[in-house]
Amino acid sequence: MTRAPFAADPAASRGREFPEDRDGTRGPRSEFQRDRDRIIHSIAFRRLRSKTQVFISPDGDHYRTRLTHSLEVAQIGRVIARALGLDEDLTEALCLGHDIGHPPFGHAGETALSQSMERHGGFDHNAQTLRTLMRLESPYCDHEGLNLTWELLEGMAKHNGPVANPGWALAELDRDFPLELDQYPSLEAQIAAIADDIAYDNHDIDDGLRAGMLDLDDLLTLDFVADQWRHVERRFQRAPLDRQLRELVRGQIGVMVNDVIEQTSNAVAGCDTVGQIRAAGRALGTFSPQMQADERRLKKFMYDRLYYHPEQMVTSERARDVVARLYAAYDQDSNLLPESWRQSLPQAEPDRSRHIADFIAGMTDRYAIDQCARIYGKMPEGLSNV
Repeated sequence: MTRAPFAADPAASRGREFPEDRDGTRGPRSEFQRDRDRIIHSIAFRRLRSKTQVFISPDGDHYRTRLTHSLEVAQIGRVIARALGLDEDLTEALCLGHDIGHPPFGHAGETALSQSMERHGGFDHNAQTLRTLMRLESPYCDHEGLNLTWELLEGMAKHNGPVANPGWALAELDRDFPLELDQYPSLEAQIAAIADDIAYDNHDIDDGLRAGMLDLDDLLTLDFVADQWRHVERRFQRAPLDRQLRELVRGQIGVMVNDVIEQTSNAVAGCDTVGQIRAAGRALGTFSPQMQADERRLKKFMYDRLYYHPEQMVTSERARDVVARLYAAYDQDSNLLPESWRQSLPQAEPDRSRHIADFIAGMTDRYAIDQCARIYGKMPEGLSNV
């Protein structure tokens, strides 16, 4: 594959926060391959297998978790990166690590932590991803964090574009290792972000239909989805409905991927360096205007019909209560923390509260439920909605 002139080049990386003295025994990998591998081998990445994607603590094995979602994002990201001549390893690493900062119970847990931390700077899952990768996940003897490349970290920090007013966590990290927050990131990072949109837009449809919280007839009120469904029905008239639905999701992903490739190829015509991508003043890895409009309509539909479904809202409120009660318990009695976390607990605020939030943010759904039961003497109820 020919590398595009605007692709991130691992040989020209801006380096890592902490210098490394390699002895050459760990294989001939590029800097971005090392990033990807460090994320895959991290404890924080493994914990994603038991963290909420849409459905909280699902009993069924067929629903997505943060881990399976991240793997699906990585697959989509690599396809687009290869078609555009980008660095696939950097794109994949960004996709795999983008949700590592999510606390238990997804956005419900994030809301609870943000409210609990309101007096101490709040909580943001994206900044927590950077905090986890750069400070908390520390398997190496000679530095904190995973010591990932500048390109990987800037992509994580700016996945939604430039950051004008970073919160405390990102501001601290940017002070230690400046990430040029006022510019757009590499095209690899932009593609990783849009691959995330493509994955959850469509895979959440799959899970919502499977759980019975989405109705196909309602979904087909979206004309661009109905167009794809008619194509599936014509092509696979005799197929069972469940297979037709999965074909619908696959087809939707394919349409979106092809749209991004075409639109981005046109947008980067004439770009010769990754610096031009960062200085463009706008995202170049995007959907076409029509697909952007369709995707926004799909998101609104999903919020109205799935994410804010009455059953989801009830379960989310119970999950928020679990996280809020955990924070209150540890704040009132630090002896409830595991020994290693208790021994490293700062005494002064806001560091003390942020340390407690770090501990809770790293929990899986099941561990959070178990700890709440251990502390309060009763297992939380109603925390599975599928």
